[in-house]
Amino acid sequence: MSRPALEVADIFSDHGAAWRSANAGHVSLDQLKVMSAIERCRTAALGGHVARCENEACGHTVIAYNSCRNRHCPKCQGAAAREWLAEREAELLPVAYFHVVYTLPSELRDIAYQNKRVVYDLLMKAAAETTLAIAADPKRLAARIGITAVLHTWGSVLTHHPHVHMIVPGGGLSLDGTRWIASRSNFLVHVNVLARLFQGKMLAMLMHAHAVGQLNFFNTHAGLADKRTFKRFIAPLRHIKWVVYCKAPFAGPKQVLRYLSRYTHRVAISNRRLIAAADDAIAFRWKDYRVNGPGRWKTVRLHPHEFIRRFLLHVLPKGFHRIRHYGLFASANRAESIAKARALLDVGPPATDPQQQPDIASDAPRVLPCPCPRCGARMIVIEVFARGCQPSWRPASIRIDTS
Repeated sequence: MSRPALEVADIFSDHGAAWRSANAGHVSLDQLKVMSAIERCRTAALGGHVARCENEACGHTVIAYNSCRNRHCPKCQGAAAREWLAEREAELLPVAYFHVVYTLPSELRDIAYQNKRVVYDLLMKAAAETTLAIAADPKRLAARIGITAVLHTWGSVLTHHPHVHMIVPGGGLSLDGTRWIASRSNFLVHVNVLARLFQGKMLAMLMHAHAVGQLNFFNTHAGLADKRTFKRFIAPLRHIKWVVYCKAPFAGPKQVLRYLSRYTHRVAISNRRLIAAADDAIAFRWKDYRVNGPGRWKTVRLHPHEFIRRFLLHVLPKGFHRIRHYGLFASANRAESIAKARALLDVGPPATDPQQQPDIASDAPRVLPCPCPRCGARMIVIEVFARGCQPSWRPASIRIDTS
């Protein structure tokens, strides 16, 4: 895949210093670290390696710089997604899967931004508990289901818009664990039922977090630190409609994997949405979900400093897990639950691909996963160089790989 002509790293390199200077004292350490990582990603600052085609008649050689592996970096998520999906592929069941989305009301977004770790955690917990409880209800599915949940915090134009995407299999284990209960092929549960329970759980969790002193309030929201004021602030949210959306089921497990690869490791904006950059504006494409058809893709222009501000809105707290598994897919019992589900569905585990087994020979040369683009032979690493260094071996004709 060719490298985009414009990257977030370029915008940070060109405008980051001025933005940091203009916002000194108002930028978190986590945000500064993300900026630094993205600027240095796949440059000599992080070191790298030289790889050459093992076919001597070809001899194609590349220099590849190391990636920063920061989860907010647009260039680093492809490999991370592939590794994660390889693990998830073995867990897929031969059933329909549904996509459920829980959205935090706009009235709570400022509170969420000032309390990211607490409110994002409550958002994911409330959404998961709601889905599990409704599915286990004897009047509904009466089953223990599995959930893979992913937190997104952005809208298409980089505004703060916290919401949780869930991938849910169409069925689960009976409450006594003796049989598989399938949902209807095109219906999981009514979204209004989910929305009402989600609303009640989320507001109850917020009230409790406030009561035990877990929430902080700043600027125009400082007054919400008072218990009565916060209670008055919450009251109207009990009478508005909260948004929960359940999409039609996927065509099959393979389609679920393709979908997950786009959603699990997505960042606020991909490099391929960027169109142009100038001193006074950054132009990028955004999707207007209110419009159907090709006209839904539009272009927005933001001042470089505003673009950087919006991008950094979505930096997550250190150590926060934005991909989580619940119910049958919870880490503690995942393998056992999936094995039981497969047995009840009368399907065997997926076959292991012997080509994916690692070569553990200590004296084996390091082989890159991608073959030579010229002849298809293996690419062998012939030199590794450290951070801030350049390779010592430089032939007359060499390609720098920054894709």
